[in-house]
Amino acid sequence: MAKKLVIKVTAGADSPERCSQAFTVAAVAVASGVDVSLWLTGESAWFALPGRAAEFELPHAAPLQDLLAAIVAGGRVTLCTQCAARRDITEKDVIEGIRIAGAQVFVQETMSDGTQALVY
Repeated sequence: MAKKLVIKVTAGADSPERCSQAFTVAAVAVASGVDVSLWLTGESAWFALPGRAAEFELPHAAPLQDLLAAIVAGGRVTLCTQCAARRDITEKDVIEGIRIAGAQVFVQETMSDGTQALVY
């Protein structure tokens, strides 16, 4: 059975430790060969935009832009449709490799066999 991990991160700069934990777990899982899907929701939606992750700072944490790049390269990153709309973010605005999708896709991913879901 394939290992799958879906991580939904709801925190951004408003809760930096929780945000960093989600990105760190996702990046470590990708590096470990796990099939990872990271969902950007709430305030983490801003990190779908170029340059935003570079602005994030948390002492003693890996740079968020590096973690995000690793996840985009080896997993999937999805920006929540409603979260994007509330922030006037469109598909042309986001980092290449990040998709915009909604609850139906999230539910489909989390309900597939062999999947573990985490929410930060």
